[in-house]
Amino acid sequence: MNDDIPEARVPARLVLASLIALWACYFLVATLRGIFLGFEFDWPIISRRLTICIVSMLVMAALWPLLQLLDRRSFGTRVAVVMLGALPVSLALGAINEAVFSDIDGEMPAEQQGEGGNVRISRDDAGNILVDLPPAPPKPPAPPVAPVPAPGAPDSARAPQVPAVPPTAAPAGKPPQAGTGSKITLQAPTDERATKRWAVIADTAFGRYFLVLAWAALYFALVKAEEARAAERREGEYRRAAAAAELRSLRYQVNPHFLFNTLNSLSALVMTGRQDDAEQMIQTLSTFYRHTLSGDPTNDLPLADEIELQQLYLAIEGVRFPSRLLTQIDVDADVADAMVPGMILQPLVENSVKYAVASTREPVTITIAARREDGFLCLSVSDNGPGARQGETHGCGIGLGNVRDRLRARFGDAASLAFGKRADGGFSTVIRIPLELARA
Repeated sequence: MNDDIPEARVPARLVLASLIALWACYFLVATLRGIFLGFEFDWPIISRRLTICIVSMLVMAALWPLLQLLDRRSFGTRVAVVMLGALPVSLALGAINEAVFSDIDGEMPAEQQGEGGNVRISRDDAGNILVDLPPAPPKPPAPPVAPVPAPGAPDSARAPQVPAVPPTAAPAGKPPQAGTGSKITLQAPTDERATKRWAVIADTAFGRYFLVLAWAALYFALVKAEEARAAERREGEYRRAAAAAELRSLRYQVNPHFLFNTLNSLSALVMTGRQDDAEQMIQTLSTFYRHTLSGDPTNDLPLADEIELQQLYLAIEGVRFPSRLLTQIDVDADVADAMVPGMILQPLVENSVKYAVASTREPVTITIAARREDGFLCLSVSDNGPGARQGETHGCGIGLGNVRDRLRARFGDAASLAFGKRADGGFSTVIRIPLELARA
């Protein structure tokens, strides 16, 4: 098991992605809102809004190391610190917004007069409001008024027509009237301008405050997600360690049981004066244990190596039963390199020797077979000896119980174990596990 599982941290790419997504949504919503309210899709406004989003994103990204300090704090501490800390940050974002938009001119549509026009409102560097009024169309000249002649007066007495006097320009020194195309400057007091500027910043900061809170909440949600993933990884490590410990324990149960039987056989050979057979058994036993103890007992090994180990064991038992123990190996060539748990067949072969060979005077054939079947590897150990095993007709004995537990720990429900009497006599045990070939 890996004891050095790293502490849960939100990756930098995920933090940046959350900030980009947040300000991209703000940019899109603000732009659509402007279009909905009738404002033109003006590049000066769009470019400034984009600048604000980028600068604000960088400002909030600078807060990430500070938020990391709160990763291991309590929920109440996080809420208190974020709600207080978001105030100066939102004010800074509001000031950025006001500074970027401070030099933009706004246009306000006016009511159509004649052919129509616009009232242009702008603000100079000093904060003065400038109103540019459109020129009004000239008034048509009034028609001349003819004097009414006295009754009975001759036509010659009628007064001559007086031409209309064109309008004169406004006297010097008088302010221009609306509609003359002039510009009116409204001087704003300095204190009033500063007050209005801070009012605009405060109003913008109010909206930015909730944006900062929303991103902080999103960040801590990402922290919780990373902690959950780290906990899952640790749980997986613990489960694998527990499974390995169980497999190792079950695997080690095989060796003492096998050694006990072998020593009994060796003792019988010595007591009957068969020293040469005893020496041969000791040498074969040494070779067997050199193979079984050389690797990790929890690792799988190729089926060909497992068959070789069982042949060594049968050679050891063959010294005890030279005329009664016969063996047959039937392994398909396409599954010879399939991976199987080490010594998974050992308890099954031992049972056949103990309950079939040792309990009769007749020759008994023990068959080990392996074949592919629908993506599974089917292993079988069978014999043609007499009767059933003690404890194996109504349940699992020690050997079969060990095999069953090892299969469950290694493969879960994907593996199965079946055993019982054969129709033509003897006993058979079949193991079915997922087929996994050795990697080249």
